[in-house]
Amino acid sequence: MKTDISDANSSGTDASLPSNTVFELLYEDQRRYALYYLSRKVGAVSLEELVDRIAHREGNPTGDRLEQIAVEFHHSHLRKLVDSKVLRYDADAGTIERRAAARSLDPYLELAFTTDL
Repeated sequence: MKTDISDANSSGTDASLPSNTVFELLYEDQRRYALYYLSRKVGAVSLEELVDRIAHREGNPTGDRLEQIAVEFHHSHLRKLVDSKVLRYDADAGTIERRAAARSLDPYLELAFTTDL
């Protein structure tokens, strides 16, 4: 007996991304790690927490390095992730949260970070 899966993703809860967008989003290490970290969390995460995790992954962060990562992430990565509809950013609360489209990145993130976290 065959199972019909033609409407499996038609509910709108799992959007896929074009391959060029996937590669663009995963190209940069901090952005890739941020996506991986958020894939392991349920709900919104503070931008401060995410920056702290990125900084600790890179080594022993100083206050200056934390500030540098925060500015870089906010100005270089956050907009790209929000514009591609994989993250939702609440500027008032200072939190970010994965959206349904981010699920299409999960297989690649698993491959990239099999030994992390």
